[in-house]
Amino acid sequence: MARKFHFILLALAALLLMQFNPQPKKITEKFFPEKSDLPAVTPALKKKKGFTNYPELIGFLKGLEQQFPDLVQLRFIGKSKKGKDIPLIRLGRGDEAGKVRVWMQGGLHGDEPASTEALLYLLHTLLHQRENNKLFEHITLAVVPMANIDGYLEQQRNNAEGLDLNRDQTKLMAVESPQLKIAFARFQPHVSLDFHEYRPYRRDYVKLGSFGVTGLHDVMLLYSGNLNVPEAQRRFTQERFLDPTRAVLGQAGLQHHDYVTPEEEDGHMHFNRGSNNARSSATNFALLNSVSTLVEVRGVGLGRVSFKRRIFTGYLIAQSYLDLALKEKTALLAMQENPEQLTETVVKSKRGSYEGQMDFIDIEKAEKISLSTTFRDAWQSKATLTRNRPDAYIIESGQEMLVRKLQFFNLKIDTLKQAEELEVEQFYIEKHHSPAEKYEQMKLQEVSARLEQTKQLFPAGTFRISTRQLRGNIIGELLEPEAPNSFVSFGLLPTESGRYLPVYRLIQPNKDTP
Repeated sequence: MARKFHFILLALAALLLMQFNPQPKKITEKFFPEKSDLPAVTPALKKKKGFTNYPELIGFLKGLEQQFPDLVQLRFIGKSKKGKDIPLIRLGRGDEAGKVRVWMQGGLHGDEPASTEALLYLLHTLLHQRENNKLFEHITLAVVPMANIDGYLEQQRNNAEGLDLNRDQTKLMAVESPQLKIAFARFQPHVSLDFHEYRPYRRDYVKLGSFGVTGLHDVMLLYSGNLNVPEAQRRFTQERFLDPTRAVLGQAGLQHHDYVTPEEEDGHMHFNRGSNNARSSATNFALLNSVSTLVEVRGVGLGRVSFKRRIFTGYLIAQSYLDLALKEKTALLAMQENPEQLTETVVKSKRGSYEGQMDFIDIEKAEKISLSTTFRDAWQSKATLTRNRPDAYIIESGQEMLVRKLQFFNLKIDTLKQAEELEVEQFYIEKHHSPAEKYEQMKLQEVSARLEQTKQLFPAGTFRISTRQLRGNIIGELLEPEAPNSFVSFGLLPTESGRYLPVYRLIQPNKDTP
């Protein structure tokens, strides 16, 4: 009975930790000692309480532009829901021709302050260290340090509309999402990083260990396992960027791991490793032909505990990726100039699974422990539904909303100048189910479609989207109706059983089309 009561007390304590932050001093000192030598050069580092506010952010960025006018350009890519200008700062010398373009963003989730501060620290360090002059001859860096301004100023995860901006990368319903996507796609980065923080104290973890555990790792790293990202690109990301960066982190004494999230099913907990969802940044950016990584530093719910350590962790990864982008310049330029053209579109896939060990900190003992668990691995995904990749998708006129969303990805979209008869495959919806619960305020749809070959006369003004373009790998994720993050799945294109979709697949190119 006493043991059960002790467990309840510890469970309540863990919940309090999640809400009010204070990590036991013993755990902080033993596993996450502060990096006391980090200079106070950013707004939040210059004060003892709180984080960088909006006037401080803009003042800091404008100060860099004034101090380094030959290297820094500050512009604003749009406005937040509450009307705050979203800044993007560009570092580089001369034009971008022949350079590697690197994109970094932070603060997509508003309660992850070290993601923003790490990028501000990076900007200051890059500009104040002369050895970086060579970097600017070969690299152009674009940084959005605070993507979700409204959420950040309230230290809340979602934006002012209650939407998670990292679940909005295909439906693009939040005010900020199209603006960020347009800026990203127009920049056409060879390399992209999205900085986040993860929550180390979770309700799921109360059941683990003797009386609960907490996350051990300073940072978890994620790259896409999506099968529509060419295998060579996925391997290049892992071997040329992730592996060397892991070595840098290890040399700095920082604990790192592949990104995992817990999930309970039938009373048993397993861990999802990696991601293949086009609705979130790591995969979405990779599908847009970028070497992409999502960085999750240990920090949500911790306030300013180990804040300098968290900033330094993000900075170290950012600097490593810049150094590697310079080293891999030739390969990166070639990869984007000649992207691999896939012959199949993977519409649906299933994660592989394996048994393994996961390290944690036992809260009661303040000791590292290793637990056996099952991993559902996105990087071992197998296709469960594939289709031949069409030469183009045809969309009926009248679907301007869908076309406008496609244009946010900087996709080239043509319209028929005159009526044309085309042999196409049309989607016929055989099964349709709409769950009662909404996801991110969207009325979801689950469908099963049959392809029917037909010859049809399409009027002038019909939209044609070639898949043979730089960002062509994203198109099937958006337009194949069964794809889990498609326009149909998110209810942007409502349908029902027994209906045809106003979207077609053109398998053979028109002989007059280049």
